[in-house]
Amino acid sequence: MHSATMPVDLPRPTFNDFYRVNRGGGLFSEALSQRLGAAFALTGQRFGLSPTALTLTNLVIGLSASVAVIALAGPVADGSLPAWVVGLVALVGWQIAYALDCADGQLARVTGKGSAAGARIDILCDVAAQIALVTALSATTVAQRPDTPVWLVAVFAGTWMVNLVTSVLQSGDNAASMVTSTSLPVRLVKLIRDYGAVIFVAALVLLFAPALTVWLIAAFSLVNGGFLLASIAFSARAAVR
Repeated sequence: MHSATMPVDLPRPTFNDFYRVNRGGGLFSEALSQRLGAAFALTGQRFGLSPTALTLTNLVIGLSASVAVIALAGPVADGSLPAWVVGLVALVGWQIAYALDCADGQLARVTGKGSAAGARIDILCDVAAQIALVTALSATTVAQRPDTPVWLVAVFAGTWMVNLVTSVLQSGDNAASMVTSTSLPVRLVKLIRDYGAVIFVAALVLLFAPALTVWLIAAFSLVNGGFLLASIAFSARAAVR
């Protein structure tokens, strides 16, 4: 008679297990977004959710917040709706969506449920959510300032994706950084490239001063465009060595 093999109860992952495998993203993201993401990943694991379920939830929340901003840009501009209502929707919706974007990767790495298909849907959902966010900021700008130059909106939309593209390029064996220092002053400067911080500032502008959105998109265009040119120069120098 053979004795039955008793199942071994493995310890459940903890919050720290999920946070430990975060991929950074910047000072703001590590302090807030990745921590909130770890809490979402822990909750997802307890309920048996897949990383893709968190990815799709991120998409739904991010799109919903951006669509609300787009739909209500006119009423805010003509004063029939308080700006704080839309700004609060953007602030909460975009931050929760980004935290879920952090959570899906943490859940995949800790539980071993990552896959090539999951990585692809993650990137595609990021693109969709960011297109919606760019459209929301552009719609607000035009509603507040109808004389906004078309070329500025176009440049803003085009350069916004630089952040996403360079983030994708930073993964894998060929990743390289132009500034490798991790000192606090450098990390503070890099906040202008921290997605969590960027959408936080964007939402604050919608909340308190939507008329300044035109200056916000101009600043983003300048920063992202400058980073793109610097990245091209950095990569070109490395390629010709």
